Amino acid sequence: MIPGFSAHVFTQGGVDIAYETGGDGPPLLLLHGFPQTRAMWARIAPRLAETHTVVCPDLRGYGASSKPRGAENYSFRAMGADQLSLMAHLGFHRFHLAGHDRGGRTAHRMALDAPERVASLALMDIVPTHHLLTCLTHEVARAYYHWFFLAQPHPFPERMIEADPDAFYERCLLGFGKAALSDFAPDQLAAYRAAWRDPEAIRAMCDDYRAALDHDLALDDADLDRRVACPTLVLWGAQGAMAAAYDVPGTWAGRLARMEARPMPGGHFFPDQHPDATAEALGAFLASLSLSA
Repeated sequence: MIPGFSAHVFTQGGVDIAYETGGDGPPLLLLHGFPQTRAMWARIAPRLAETHTVVCPDLRGYGASSKPRGAENYSFRAMGADQLSLMAHLGFHRFHLAGHDRGGRTAHRMALDAPERVASLALMDIVPTHHLLTCLTHEVARAYYHWFFLAQPHPFPERMIEADPDAFYERCLLGFGKAALSDFAPDQLAAYRAAWRDPEAIRAMCDDYRAALDHDLALDDADLDRRVACPTLVLWGAQGAMAAAYDVPGTWAGRLARMEARPMPGGHFFPDQHPDATAEALGAFLASLSLSA
């Protein structure tokens, strides 16, 4: 799926995490978001693999990874624990970490739960989960309605989505900011469609959003006085819904001790729209850490 990378499966506690790895150098873990899979890194990861050992997994519930039942299995803590175990399995106690959308929220939780493991953090087009849910405006509720639709009790949203998965998820790709289907590489879009047509993936993605309300909000509430200490890069789509509604770096200022922030061209899915610019931004950030070390 990712040119030059090799595919594997890591199993722990009955959960399979499908992943690909390539390159050589300091370890870098890349986490995708909703409603995507590790295919989102297909045009970014090979460039980063020129200087790093890059690991691209499917989050639990997504792509080829396991899809356990129950929202309690989809807290960002549970999803992050998979990735911490995967990196330990690969021999990487400490690693660089970047995530987009749900992957970014998982990455933020990992940096809070295991700060000794995360050398640096990159968060892409998200504001803190606690901030989004407790400072909700009608503009954000309209743009991010899927948070509350997907969180409805099983099986209501699942049945609605199963009637036409492509129509729903493609609307998600286009609805969070400036994007057109032509912005998504055909092979990557085909991979997304193949994944989200699976009824178990539909159910798991709903459980992911149920967990945000039922579990993650309380976890974040308990950690409001904590700051991520490692160097952190905050990127956001200049034409996206988050940029329209928030001062994105401002929402992170009290949560990150060492923050660098910059807008990116495009909307929420700027890694798909502008993979070269995304790879350049991540690569420059990682290179600056090496120079300052």
